[in-house]
Amino acid sequence: MIIKTENLTKEYVAGSQTVKALNGINLSVEKGEFISIMGPSGSGKTTLMNIIGCLDTPSEGSYYLNNKSVSTLNDDELAKIRNQEIGFVFQSFHLLARSSALDNVMLPLKYAGCSEDEAIRRSEKVLEKVGLSDRKKHAPSELSGGQQQRVAVARAIVLKPKVLLFDEPLSNLDAKLRRQVREDIREIQQKLGSDIAMAHDHVVALPNSQNAIEDACHRSTRWAARCREYAHTKLHP
Repeated sequence: MIIKTENLTKEYVAGSQTVKALNGINLSVEKGEFISIMGPSGSGKTTLMNIIGCLDTPSEGSYYLNNKSVSTLNDDELAKIRNQEIGFVFQSFHLLARSSALDNVMLPLKYAGCSEDEAIRRSEKVLEKVGLSDRKKHAPSELSGGQQQRVAVARAIVLKPKVLLFDEPLSNLDAKLRRQVREDIREIQQKLGSDIAMAHDHVVALPNSQNAIEDACHRSTRWAARCREYAHTKLHP
Protein backbone atom coordinates (compact mmCIF):
# COMPACT_ATOMS: atom_id res chain seq x y z
CA MET A 1 0.00 0.00 0.00
CA ILE A 2 1.58 3.25 -1.10
CA ILE A 3 -0.81 5.76 0.55
CA LYS A 4 -2.79 5.27 3.73
CA THR A 5 -4.54 7.73 6.01
CA GLU A 6 -6.21 6.99 9.32
CA ASN A 7 -8.74 9.35 10.91
CA LEU A 8 -7.18 12.29 9.04
CA THR A 9 -8.54 15.63 10.27
CA LYS A 10 -7.58 19.17 9.32
CA GLU A 11 -8.83 22.28 11.10
CA TYR A 12 -8.21 25.95 10.35
CA VAL A 13 -8.79 28.84 12.72
CA ALA A 14 -10.57 31.78 11.08
CA GLY A 15 -10.95 34.55 13.63
CA SER A 16 -13.01 33.18 16.48
CA GLN A 17 -14.20 30.19 14.45
CA THR A 18 -12.62 26.82 13.78
CA VAL A 19 -13.25 25.44 10.30
CA LYS A 20 -12.92 21.69 9.84
CA ALA A 21 -11.76 21.08 6.25
CA LEU A 22 -11.30 17.32 6.72
CA ASN A 23 -12.96 15.14 9.31
CA GLY A 24 -11.72 11.61 9.99
CA ILE A 25 -10.63 10.60 6.47
CA ASN A 26 -9.64 6.94 6.09
CA LEU A 27 -8.07 6.30 2.70
CA SER A 28 -5.88 3.63 1.14
CA VAL A 29 -4.28 3.60 -2.31
CA GLU A 30 -2.50 0.56 -3.67
CA LYS A 31 0.52 0.76 -5.95
CA GLY A 32 -0.53 1.28 -9.56
CA GLU A 33 -4.00 2.63 -8.76
CA PHE A 34 -5.37 5.58 -10.69
CA ILE A 35 -7.96 7.48 -8.70
CA SER A 36 -10.01 10.67 -8.68
CA ILE A 37 -11.02 12.56 -5.56
CA MET A 38 -14.42 14.05 -6.31
CA GLY A 39 -16.52 16.66 -4.58
CA PRO A 40 -17.88 20.20 -4.93
CA SER A 41 -15.76 23.30 -4.44
CA GLY A 42 -14.78 23.77 -0.81
CA SER A 43 -15.24 20.11 0.13
CA GLY A 44 -11.59 19.60 1.10
CA LYS A 45 -10.14 18.00 -2.04
CA THR A 46 -7.14 20.31 -2.29
CA THR A 47 -6.53 20.15 1.46
CA LEU A 48 -6.38 16.37 1.27
CA MET A 49 -4.06 16.54 -1.75
CA ASN A 50 -1.75 18.96 0.04
CA ILE A 51 -1.44 16.61 3.00
CA ILE A 52 -0.81 13.61 0.73
CA GLY A 53 1.79 15.69 -1.10
CA CYS A 54 3.54 16.62 2.17
CA LEU A 55 2.76 20.30 1.63
CA ASP A 56 0.60 20.46 4.74
CA THR A 57 0.14 18.50 7.95
CA PRO A 58 -3.05 17.15 9.53
CA SER A 59 -4.41 18.46 12.80
CA GLU A 60 -5.14 14.88 13.86
CA GLY A 61 -4.75 11.40 12.48
CA SER A 62 -1.98 9.55 10.65
CA TYR A 63 -0.62 9.53 7.12
CA TYR A 64 1.64 6.77 5.77
CA LEU A 65 3.56 6.97 2.50
CA ASN A 66 5.26 3.76 1.41
CA ASN A 67 4.52 2.38 4.89
CA LYS A 68 6.43 5.25 6.53
CA SER A 69 4.68 7.53 9.00
CA VAL A 70 4.96 11.00 7.52
CA SER A 71 4.14 12.64 10.85
CA THR A 72 7.45 11.44 12.30
CA LEU A 73 9.60 13.02 9.58
CA ASN A 74 11.51 16.27 10.01
CA ASP A 75 11.45 19.18 7.57
CA ASP A 76 14.52 18.00 5.64
CA GLU A 77 13.07 14.50 5.23
CA LEU A 78 9.73 15.92 4.07
CA ALA A 79 11.51 18.15 1.55
CA LYS A 80 13.38 15.13 0.19
CA ILE A 81 10.11 13.20 -0.23
CA ARG A 82 8.44 16.13 -1.98
CA ASN A 83 11.36 16.46 -4.38
CA GLN A 84 12.08 12.80 -5.14
CA GLU A 85 8.96 10.73 -4.50
CA ILE A 86 6.00 13.00 -5.27
CA GLY A 87 5.17 14.91 -8.42
CA PHE A 88 2.61 17.67 -7.93
CA VAL A 89 0.83 19.57 -10.72
CA PHE A 90 -0.88 22.58 -9.20
CA GLN A 91 -4.10 24.07 -10.48
CA SER A 92 -2.30 27.37 -11.20
CA PHE A 93 0.86 25.58 -12.44
CA HIS A 94 3.30 27.67 -10.29
CA LEU A 95 5.80 28.08 -13.10
CA LEU A 96 8.67 30.53 -12.66
CA ALA A 97 7.61 33.49 -14.78
CA ARG A 98 11.11 34.66 -15.74
CA SER A 99 12.46 31.20 -16.52
CA SER A 100 12.13 29.21 -19.72
CA ALA A 101 10.16 25.99 -19.98
CA LEU A 102 13.45 24.10 -19.88
CA ASP A 103 14.64 25.90 -16.75
CA ASN A 104 11.31 25.23 -15.02
CA VAL A 105 11.59 21.50 -15.73
CA MET A 106 15.25 21.45 -14.64
CA LEU A 107 14.45 22.90 -11.20
CA PRO A 108 13.70 19.64 -9.29
CA LEU A 109 16.75 18.01 -10.90
CA LYS A 110 18.97 20.79 -9.59
CA TYR A 111 17.49 20.39 -6.11
CA ALA A 112 18.23 16.67 -6.39
CA GLY A 113 21.90 17.39 -7.09
CA CYS A 114 22.06 16.56 -10.81
CA SER A 115 24.81 18.15 -12.85
CA GLU A 116 23.89 20.89 -15.32
CA ASP A 117 24.46 18.62 -18.33
CA GLU A 118 22.42 15.77 -16.83
CA ALA A 119 19.60 18.13 -15.86
CA ILE A 120 19.45 19.56 -19.38
CA ARG A 121 19.50 16.11 -21.00
CA ARG A 122 16.72 14.70 -18.82
CA SER A 123 14.60 17.86 -19.04
CA GLU A 124 14.84 18.00 -22.83
CA LYS A 125 13.83 14.34 -23.00
CA VAL A 126 10.71 14.83 -20.88
CA LEU A 127 9.76 18.02 -22.76
CA GLU A 128 9.92 15.96 -25.93
CA LYS A 129 7.53 13.45 -24.35
CA VAL A 130 4.95 16.18 -23.75
CA GLY A 131 5.42 17.66 -27.22
CA LEU A 132 7.23 20.87 -26.27
CA SER A 133 10.72 20.40 -27.68
CA ASP A 134 10.25 23.42 -29.92
CA ARG A 135 9.08 25.57 -26.98
CA LYS A 136 11.78 24.78 -24.45
CA LYS A 137 13.31 28.27 -24.59
CA HIS A 138 9.98 30.07 -24.21
CA ALA A 139 8.89 31.75 -20.97
CA PRO A 140 5.47 30.83 -19.51
CA SER A 141 4.00 34.12 -20.78
CA GLU A 142 4.87 33.01 -24.31
CA LEU A 143 3.01 29.71 -23.95
CA SER A 144 -0.69 28.90 -24.15
CA GLY A 145 -2.56 27.60 -21.12
CA GLY A 146 -2.34 24.06 -22.46
CA GLN A 147 1.40 24.40 -23.07
CA GLN A 148 1.95 25.74 -19.55
CA GLN A 149 0.02 22.74 -18.26
CA ARG A 150 2.38 20.42 -20.13
CA VAL A 151 5.44 22.18 -18.72
CA ALA A 152 4.00 21.67 -15.24
CA VAL A 153 3.43 17.98 -16.01
CA ALA A 154 6.96 17.65 -17.39
CA ARG A 155 8.39 19.19 -14.22
CA ALA A 156 6.32 16.81 -12.10
CA ILE A 157 7.52 13.67 -13.88
CA VAL A 158 11.17 14.50 -14.59
CA LEU A 159 12.35 12.69 -11.43
CA LYS A 160 10.08 9.70 -12.13
CA PRO A 161 8.13 10.03 -8.87
CA LYS A 162 6.31 7.18 -7.20
CA VAL A 163 3.16 9.27 -6.79
CA LEU A 164 1.75 11.92 -9.11
CA LEU A 165 -0.81 14.36 -7.74
CA PHE A 166 -2.89 16.59 -10.00
CA ASP A 167 -5.06 19.37 -8.56
CA GLU A 168 -7.88 20.09 -11.05
CA PRO A 169 -5.60 19.47 -14.03
CA LEU A 170 -8.18 20.20 -16.72
CA SER A 171 -9.75 23.36 -15.33
CA ASN A 172 -7.92 25.80 -17.63
CA LEU A 173 -8.09 23.78 -20.85
CA ASP A 174 -10.51 23.71 -23.75
CA ALA A 175 -12.37 20.53 -24.73
CA LYS A 176 -9.74 19.35 -27.23
CA LEU A 177 -6.87 19.84 -24.81
CA ARG A 178 -8.85 18.18 -22.02
CA ARG A 179 -9.01 14.99 -24.09
CA GLN A 180 -5.32 15.23 -24.94
CA VAL A 181 -4.24 15.80 -21.34
CA ARG A 182 -6.41 12.88 -20.16
CA GLU A 183 -4.57 10.64 -22.58
CA ASP A 184 -1.19 12.15 -21.68
CA ILE A 185 -1.69 11.53 -17.96
CA ARG A 186 -2.79 7.95 -18.53
CA GLU A 187 0.26 7.38 -20.75
CA ILE A 188 2.52 8.87 -18.07
CA GLN A 189 1.15 6.46 -15.49
CA GLN A 190 1.62 3.47 -17.78
CA LYS A 191 5.17 4.44 -18.76
CA LEU A 192 6.43 5.40 -15.31
CA GLY A 193 4.43 2.92 -13.25
CA SER A 194 3.51 5.78 -10.94
CA ASP A 195 0.41 5.93 -8.79
CA ILE A 196 -1.74 8.86 -9.83
CA ALA A 197 -4.21 10.62 -7.57
CA MET A 198 -6.22 13.48 -8.99
CA ALA A 199 -8.35 16.05 -7.21
CA HIS A 200 -11.17 17.04 -9.51
CA ASP A 201 -14.95 17.26 -9.58
CA HIS A 202 -15.16 14.66 -12.34
CA VAL A 203 -13.68 11.32 -13.31
CA VAL A 204 -10.77 12.33 -15.53
CA ALA A 205 -7.51 11.15 -17.08
CA LEU A 206 -8.97 8.32 -19.09
CA PRO A 207 -8.64 7.92 -22.88
CA ASN A 208 -11.68 8.47 -25.03
CA SER A 209 -12.52 4.90 -26.03
CA GLN A 210 -15.27 2.41 -25.18
CA ASN A 211 -12.91 0.17 -23.22
CA ALA A 212 -11.64 3.19 -21.33
CA ILE A 213 -15.18 4.35 -20.62
CA GLU A 214 -16.05 0.93 -19.22
CA ASP A 215 -12.83 1.01 -17.22
CA ALA A 216 -13.69 4.49 -15.96
CA CYS A 217 -17.10 3.31 -14.83
CA HIS A 218 -15.56 0.33 -13.04
CA ARG A 219 -12.92 2.44 -11.33
CA SER A 220 -15.38 5.18 -10.49
CA THR A 221 -17.85 2.72 -9.01
CA ARG A 222 -15.14 1.00 -7.00
CA TRP A 223 -13.74 4.30 -5.80
CA ALA A 224 -17.20 5.65 -4.99
CA ALA A 225 -17.96 2.54 -2.97
CA ARG A 226 -14.80 3.09 -0.95
CA CYS A 227 -15.59 6.76 -0.45
CA ARG A 228 -19.36 6.68 -0.04
CA GLU A 229 -19.15 5.92 3.66
CA TYR A 230 -17.43 9.20 4.38
CA ALA A 231 -17.65 11.38 1.26
CA HIS A 232 -20.69 13.37 2.38
CA THR A 233 -20.39 13.07 6.14
CA LYS A 234 -16.64 13.48 6.49
CA LEU A 235 -15.85 16.06 3.83
CA HIS A 236 -18.96 18.05 4.78
CA PRO A 237 -19.04 17.98 8.61
